[in-house]
Amino acid sequence: MTTEGGCCAALIRKLEHFKKLSDEDKELLAKSVARTVEFGAGSDVIRKGDKPDYVHLLVDGWAGRYKLLPDGGRNIMAYLVPGDLCDVNVALLEEMDHSIGALSACKVALIPLAAIRNVMDENRTLARALWWGTLVDEAVLREWLVTVGSRPAQQRVGHLICEMLIRTEAVGLARGNSFDLPLTQQELADTMGMSLVHMNRTLQALRSKELITTNGHMVTVENLRALIKFSAFDPLYLHQQAHKFRSCMQVKVA
Repeated sequence: MTTEGGCCAALIRKLEHFKKLSDEDKELLAKSVARTVEFGAGSDVIRKGDKPDYVHLLVDGWAGRYKLLPDGGRNIMAYLVPGDLCDVNVALLEEMDHSIGALSACKVALIPLAAIRNVMDENRTLARALWWGTLVDEAVLREWLVTVGSRPAQQRVGHLICEMLIRTEAVGLARGNSFDLPLTQQELADTMGMSLVHMNRTLQALRSKELITTNGHMVTVENLRALIKFSAFDPLYLHQQAHKFRSCMQVKVA
């Protein structure tokens, strides 16, 4: 069982890609957690229109930001992994304009809005680090807009795999070039703007090119340099120390 103090470990690891945190900073984050709750796969963590009393920090599992379409379809706009704050924006905006659903079984730490506001007001280091995390979320959204709007299907999925390898590695969840992708093909299709059949064929094509292998939910990048080149992937938008990705790129990132 994860203790409240340990709930912030992944968040701290993520924020330290921006700035080293002091022991006092880490203790303040840990003490901000009120309690943890669990959600089953397919359930909503937060719904559009909610006015949460807490900011939700993902501790275990994967979640996704999504909106429902008029025809009942779903568009997933972002993946959330351990260390991600689901809704820090409600500290200012107060009402959710989208929903967050559990894509796998999830454990979530609840941080009272008053505690988040106190951190932002009283601790400049943590305020800047949390603001950095929000800016990275916006950079990821911009990249996803380019991916869905402009990249062909195979490059679209290859680019996503590169991103999630970096993001899981950043919080200690990747093993070498492998990471757990606890999503259904339908959820991947909902994210990439594709049909289920098209997603299935796209994954088969990436496997046949020997770029990736899959074993259940485990994805392994078999040839990182080739996948980066094939997907035209540039890790700059993640603003993290992705040295092995940059070393695989033939063109130096400015």
